[in-house]
Amino acid sequence: MMVVAGRIDRNYWGQGDEMMTVMSNDDDVEVRRGKRSWPARYKLDILAEIDAAKASGVPGVVGEICRREDLYSSLISEWRHQRDAGALEALKTRRVGRPRKDRTRTELVEARRRVDELESELATAKELIEAQGKVSALLQELSRESAGPNTTKQSPR
Repeated sequence: MMVVAGRIDRNYWGQGDEMMTVMSNDDDVEVRRGKRSWPARYKLDILAEIDAAKASGVPGVVGEICRREDLYSSLISEWRHQRDAGALEALKTRRVGRPRKDRTRTELVEARRRVDELESELATAKELIEAQGKVSALLQELSRESAGPNTTKQSPR
């Protein structure tokens, strides 16, 4: 448990002490606390601390913890019910925030795009090789014709 100067470190459990400012018609400013939320790890740590305090038998320790953490006993009771139902254990390992994208899907799409691109390049290369073969055969035939014996006879005039 992370205790700083008698209170559990607020960075440990995140948001909770936000204040909301509400204007009324009489130009009075009313300050209300926003809805607070606590992660499962924090709830389990507080319940463990309260259970240890109860086991010690020292009177008033539970109330002291509740005052220190600014918690109500009804909230502690609700947390106990959640713990007994197993809800807190299930939430303890849950990550906060948006789930990460599945990289395999994006990698598969990218690989398929690259395969299509390479197949297109291969088809172009095959066409070029075929054209080069035809040009080579044509040039070879022309070369044979020009290298053959010159049988053209001059006709007598």
